[in-house]
This record gives sequence, structure tokens and C-alpha cells, in this order.
Amino acid sequence: MHDLPPLARFGGLLATDLRDVTGDPSALDSSGFWAVTADFEGRLVCARFGDVRPDPVPAPVPGAWSGPAADRWSSSLDRAAYVAGVRRIRAYIEAGEVYQANLCRVMSAPLPDPARADVDALTALLARGNPAPYAGTIRLPAHGVEIASASPELYLSRHGRRIESGPIKGTGRTAADLLPKDHAENVMIVDLVRNDLGRVCSTGSVTVPELCAVEEHPGLVHLVSTVSGELAEGAGWPELLAATFPPGSVTGAPKSSALRIIDELETAPRGPYCGGIGWVDADRGTAALAVGIRTFWIDRTAPGGPRLCFGTGAGITWGSDPEREWAETELKAARLVALASGVREPGPLGARDLSGGTVR
Repeated sequence: MHDLPPLARFGGLLATDLRDVTGDPSALDSSGFWAVTADFEGRLVCARFGDVRPDPVPAPVPGAWSGPAADRWSSSLDRAAYVAGVRRIRAYIEAGEVYQANLCRVMSAPLPDPARADVDALTALLARGNPAPYAGTIRLPAHGVEIASASPELYLSRHGRRIESGPIKGTGRTAADLLPKDHAENVMIVDLVRNDLGRVCSTGSVTVPELCAVEEHPGLVHLVSTVSGELAEGAGWPELLAATFPPGSVTGAPKSSALRIIDELETAPRGPYCGGIGWVDADRGTAALAVGIRTFWIDRTAPGGPRLCFGTGAGITWGSDPEREWAETELKAARLVALASGVREPGPLGARDLSGGTVR
């Protein structure tokens, strides 16, 4: 796939004509339009493109995307391991070591025809089957970056010195499914995001314009809050990313304790999942980075051949029911995994029983 030209898509914009690739965040304060991806583990890839123009995501072309068979998906944590992990986190909460921690798993499946696995073609399917406010695509095969995201969550936006974040916590099929636990989870993460932004924003400028708003997305609803602030003088992208990464909504609180627990319980690196994916226009002083959830990526270095990967997880609190949390990870994955596998009508938990039946 190295013969496919580099490109990026965000919000109806198409970026082509790759000029530069760097892992230095200070480049984002220089000039030009940058596509940005930061793995959860910290690898940063910033790609500057010379041609950026309006271009809606094209309609899907039959046969352009050759996705995995619906029965070939496997999970880094199976149902038993995930449920045990939830119980372990609840024990840490009881011991006072953490208030909340995200527990995630990475699903993956072999690509049947890697030469016909173009993330831009997958993007076309996602745009029709699961539209998302922060959808994005970055195709840099020579740099090991092939991502198609249908993220509903804002990690960071920037308009001059104004910074905004839109953490999501709380998921249900309908608003009626949302529990007091979901609201408590959201408020905890809002407090964490306020503290993160407070490290790099002017004193007193960090506010919460919206708390626990219900947003509808394909197949589910979320609780979403908004946190904003004014970036302090002298602070730029290196300081902003250092203060806020990884995003609080996909780690937990306190973040340092949650990250230690994640490292203990999760068995696969998250990669682009739960990282940051988006764009920075250094000339205009604007940006929008999504939290890398509802995100597919291709791993062409996987043992046994190239694989399509997708992450799913849930925030665990003292009020968490282990089986319900597993079901939440299923709900978040079902529609998108079915789309990538070419299943038009996913059932209530996707094309197959993702809990351990056909999809393992």
C-alpha cells in the first residue's frame, strides 16, 4: 500500500501534497496545515500538507474496501478477563487508590486482501453508516499511519488562545439507560480536564459552559460536557499536549493512578485508540483534535500478516457492574465492526455475538 498517495480528511476538508513529517510538537506552532495523530503510548506523527481544499467524503465504491470476515475478530481481553479486570479496578477503588479507571480492549482481524485495504475507502463506509462530528482519516503508509476514525469526542479545539475540550462519559442505548453512575463518572472527568487545562491556561479562565448534556449518536447516546480556557502567554502546543495527554476521559482519575492500573490490566497497546487524531492550522491558529475512539487502524507489521484493529472500552467506577461494563464495550463496537466487515444490518450486539461466540 506504499503506492497510495498520502492524504488526510477532516470535516469536509481534503489535505494532499505531503510536505513534511515530524514528531516534534513545536512544529504545530510554526506554519502550515498539519494532520496529527498521537498514539495513547505517546508516539506523535505530525504531517504538513501543501494542498487543503473542501472535498466531501466520496460515496462508497462497491468493492473498494475489502474488510475482515465478521467471524475473524478477536479481542485482547475476552469476556472473562474483562469482567475480572473490572472487579480488580473496583478493588483498587475500595482501597482508595483510584476513583475511576478506563478498561479497554483491542479487537483485531486479519485483512483478507491487504492490497485492497485502503482506509480512505473505509472512511466512505463509516461516513454513510456511522456519521460522527470528529470523523477523520490519515493515510501515511510510509510512516506506519493508516487511520479511519468516527470519533464523537473532542479532545482539544483551538481558536487563537481559546482552548476547548468536550469529554464524554456515560453511554447507553437511549437516554433512559443512563444511570446516576454515568453522571458521577462524567463529573469526575470534567474535574480532571479542568485541572489539566488549568496547568497551561491563564489563572481563572477555565470554565465549564456545559455539564452532562445528552448527545445522540448512531445506535447510542452519550453524556457530554464542555470545558474551556484561555491558553497562557508563552504556552504552545508542546505545553498543551504535555499537560493534557492522554485525554482524561479515556484514562481515569487520578490520571497517574489510572495509567498505572491500565498498564497492569490491559494486554495490548492501545495505539491510535484513545490517543489524539485531528488537524492543526498553524497559520490561522485553529485546530480540532478528537479523542481516538470509534477508530480503526491498520497494523501491517502484525505477526501473521496485516490486521485491522479497533478499540473499545468503558469507564469503571465503584458503581460499575462488571457484566454491564462488558456490554457497554460491545455496544460501542457493534455497529462499526459490522460496517468494516461488510455486514449491513448489525444485530443488537453486532453481526455476531461479540462476547465469545463467532467473534472472539
